[in-house]
Amino acid sequence: MRVSHREMSSSADHIRELDQRNNDGIEVTLLWDSVADRVFISVVDGRRGTSLRVDVDPADALDAFHHPYAYIGRPRTPRALAA
Repeated sequence: MRVSHREMSSSADHIRELDQRNNDGIEVTLLWDSVADRVFISVVDGRRGTSLRVDVDPADALDAFHHPYAYIGRPRTPRALAA
């Protein structure tokens, strides 16, 4: 049984769906984990039956949401701390 991103958000109170889009059988969801303070994208390819999750830097979140495959394997750079 496949669990939708909305169901995942409601079952894990600390995971928030920020945006979601579907295009040609590919579902991309931008999510934020408030406990870990991490942003990630989830990509589900319904045509191929594959899925992946990619952690992204918050500064890159919108770009990663629009171009998720460009962020696969890209290292996540730590945020600089304020002095």
